[in-house]
Amino acid sequence: MTDTTFLRPLGGLDLDRAAALHCESFVPFGERGWTRQDMAELLGSPGVAGLLLQTDDADVGMAICRVAADESELITLAVRPARRRRGAGRRLLAAATDHVRAMGARTLFLEVAADNSAARALYESAGFRVSGRRPAYFRRGDRPPVDAFVMVLDLD
Repeated sequence: MTDTTFLRPLGGLDLDRAAALHCESFVPFGERGWTRQDMAELLGSPGVAGLLLQTDDADVGMAICRVAADESELITLAVRPARRRRGAGRRLLAAATDHVRAMGARTLFLEVAADNSAARALYESAGFRVSGRRPAYFRRGDRPPVDAFVMVLDLD
């Protein structure tokens, strides 16, 4: 039996779910997981929207993006590790891209850890290109920090 997946807006009643997805995705890398409060503050910010990808029985992933004037940012994209490599990240990225384009954005930026080859491959396959590098951007607890690649997608 195949799971049916569906996307919906990430709302105030989903804060714990979003925080859990973020933690499950990023804490194993040594990064600080976002809390319910972090999610509430972020989603309450101007121009911020989130998407939640679910199956009939589970949360699969989420994406949060922000639009300001004609620029946008993919703030985070998290897919439950057990559900990776099945198209969930690609579906969330496409939906976030469609959302920011509909809101008038002409470019979409993101930062990705230099050591996250799977995410970088996803973004490159969607047309993103590296436009810069932020040294020691991702803090990893007691591990050395990791550089971030700044990537951009032209939406015109």
